[in-house]
Amino acid sequence: MRMLLIHGRSQGGKDPVALQNEWLGALDKGLKKTGLSLPRDVQVDFPHYGNQLDKFVEQFKLPADPAIVPKGSPAFDEYAAFRREVADEMRQRAGLTDAQVQAELPPGVPAEKGPQNWEWVQAIVRLLDRHLPDVSQGTIEVFLRDVFLYTKRDIVQGAIDEIVSAKLTPDTTLVVGHSLGSVVGYNVLRAAPKNVKAYITVGSPLGIRAIRRALGAISNPLQKRDCWYNAYDHRDIVALNPLDTANFDVAPAIVNNGAVSNHTDNRHGIIGYLDDMEVARTIHAALR
Repeated sequence: MRMLLIHGRSQGGKDPVALQNEWLGALDKGLKKTGLSLPRDVQVDFPHYGNQLDKFVEQFKLPADPAIVPKGSPAFDEYAAFRREVADEMRQRAGLTDAQVQAELPPGVPAEKGPQNWEWVQAIVRLLDRHLPDVSQGTIEVFLRDVFLYTKRDIVQGAIDEIVSAKLTPDTTLVVGHSLGSVVGYNVLRAAPKNVKAYITVGSPLGIRAIRRALGAISNPLQKRDCWYNAYDHRDIVALNPLDTANFDVAPAIVNNGAVSNHTDNRHGIIGYLDDMEVARTIHAALR
């Protein structure tokens, strides 16, 4: 019996063994809260794609500074549109108004909301930074860039999926995906679910419209009732929406747990999900 763990963004340059131990340490802490422990016969696979993603980031050079955006570049125009749509959905979730965004714009800058208005998007990001103390402007910027590259560039998606799918074996019974890793896990399972019995996502951005749309026709790759469990903290800006009928309508429906209280600084860290008692208990049940 094998468990596949799929990490999120910003893991480049880190030791995969240390990262795996961090995940398992947090899970062990969560399991102890319920008097449980990881079954001894479970083998863990932890594919590390962080370095590959960093190479693509350097290759594509997507900027956050509108002053260095090439005029009329289709690639950057596409990124601008994606960036604005996700940022605006974050704005709405945070309860920020158009008037607040307009007030944040520098003097003399047109208050147009179009996808090419980088100043408008930058104003949203600055407001989120100020109004959501648990998330930084840098976190939002990196998230927007990395998720765009994975969902909108086939070469990026293909390379990362290959790294992860190589660890998906006939003995893999459980897959756990965090953040961008939940999107990767979804794609890999759609292509080859093998004998996977359960998929657990934590801090997942799959419910964001622009991301969901980029995936094409959505489905539950395991096609079994109660096989997909999604946990999130409602303060986690990356896990913007639950994976419910309004935001990720698949059959069988996904089981959502929005009661997690993630104690990490940005409410998104993997430790704050895996040491949650209910998340740990669900992982243990899937491995029985």
